[in-house]
Amino acid sequence: MLYRKAWDRLLKWKTNSASSHALMLTGARQIGKTTLVREFAKQHYKYFAELNFLTDPKASMIFNGPLDAQTIIANLTAYLRKPLGSGNTLVLFDEIQECPRARTAIKFLVEDGRFDYIETGSLLGVRVKEVPSYPVGFEEQYRMFPMDFEEFCLANGVQPETIDLLHEHFRTKRPINDSMHETMMRLFQLYVVVGGMPEVVQRYVDTHDIAQVSQLQRDILALYRLDIAQYSSKADHTKIRAIFDAIPSQLDDRNRRFVLADLNKNARQNRYASSFLWLADAGVALPCYNVSSPTAPLEANEKHSLFKLFMNDTGLLCSALMSNVQFALLQGELDMNLGSIAENVVAQELTAHGFTTHYFDAKRYGEVDFVVQSGTEIIPIEVKSGNDWTRYKALNNILAVDEWGIKQAQVLCKGNIRQDGPITYMPLYMTMFLKPERLPASMPFTVDLSALNG
Repeated sequence: MLYRKAWDRLLKWKTNSASSHALMLTGARQIGKTTLVREFAKQHYKYFAELNFLTDPKASMIFNGPLDAQTIIANLTAYLRKPLGSGNTLVLFDEIQECPRARTAIKFLVEDGRFDYIETGSLLGVRVKEVPSYPVGFEEQYRMFPMDFEEFCLANGVQPETIDLLHEHFRTKRPINDSMHETMMRLFQLYVVVGGMPEVVQRYVDTHDIAQVSQLQRDILALYRLDIAQYSSKADHTKIRAIFDAIPSQLDDRNRRFVLADLNKNARQNRYASSFLWLADAGVALPCYNVSSPTAPLEANEKHSLFKLFMNDTGLLCSALMSNVQFALLQGELDMNLGSIAENVVAQELTAHGFTTHYFDAKRYGEVDFVVQSGTEIIPIEVKSGNDWTRYKALNNILAVDEWGIKQAQVLCKGNIRQDGPITYMPLYMTMFLKPERLPASMPFTVDLSALNG
């Protein structure tokens, strides 16, 4: 089985929280949620029960009556026709968005305590209004994404010790030897083409056949289009499909910004807003909003009328371009004309690692490809796919604004690691190590009240 970082999250949940919380895995279709849970159950539980509310609509009848745990578990065991052992059973509610009452029932099932529960869901944001009552306080959420570059490397035989060595170079900002750097760049180019959809990655690992990879990617794109037709309202279907199909061409535009007028000259942002949110909630598109200034908190400076829209998987983007771009990428031709693909893979990596992506574009300063926030620190990031990675007028402009207090910037490029004042040049593959500052697991704080008791 392909290694997924989400596996570590499942282990943590089972060790610390399974008795008091269900785990909800969300994310786009075809990213490996169900496969991961099945394998986890095989290794860590004696009994496993799975209900898929999408492929087996009748399973929803289990929740038609009272939602107390006794009734539901009686219905569940009768429906499955197999015993479930208390204390050593994992129950998977797959595609739970198809049965909103099951989501409500989680509270009572967790309180009952006999079994552990994992829910998986796609398109959850599209159907949230149908849930009668959310299991607040009884459910942890974890969002999954397509495989990131580190997971891709491990799937293709890169040893964990090599990843650790690369991370040490990233941390200390020391250049990597040329042969390792060239090999990693070739792997990164391969990742751009294959992407991170697990079935696609596995097919490449098994066959090394890019033609088979491309066919699988086209099948997934077709599935996403069917989802749009099935799940979206009739009023929004045409708009959502038009936006989804336009992502590759809009990214290929020089400024990458999504322009509604290219879809329809009479299109207005307020009429299309729900359609963009639908794609984001479904996990198939990654919005990146412009900010009025690169200052914390970035969310407070978002300009929702100006944004880029990236594909959730770079391999799907390459397939959607339909221009035989895969061959050029595999030959290392990640040049200016393919800059949109380089930006997409960086957006995909940053999002998977926990960043909320933004960009900055102002006439006075120019455009910076990405602006991210780590703790209270703002980090501008330029993505350079060609050979001119030392040219970045906008980056210098914003670093010169003292009131913004930006202390460092990253340039992701084809070159090796190099430090130049506040700017760090990093190979594109080093994006796998860019992660936001995390809150500590514990933050004890006590106010000394002795002065009030004198």
